[in-house]
Amino acid sequence: MSPLLFSAIVFTMGCYITAMALALLRLVRGPSAQDRVLAMDLICTIAMLILMVLAIRYRSAMYFEAALLISIFGFVSSAAMAKFLLRGEVIE
Repeated sequence: MSPLLFSAIVFTMGCYITAMALALLRLVRGPSAQDRVLAMDLICTIAMLILMVLAIRYRSAMYFEAALLISIFGFVSSAAMAKFLLRGEVIE
């Protein structure tokens, strides 16, 4: 691996960890339920991006599959929480 790619990966992971810490802070301190749902969705997206960077770093397709699963579960959970916040029930 080239030194430029390694330093880019380290910088990217540092930015993602900072963003995840800020989103976790919003998840804990959020003034409303909508803020908490948005923060959880952002944490899920950042986790998917971290797995994508790890897939590039280790040259493994298994990380891409895990990132796909995380993105699918994140979308479904965000849609369910949005429906619950709007109507008060998930399954009609």
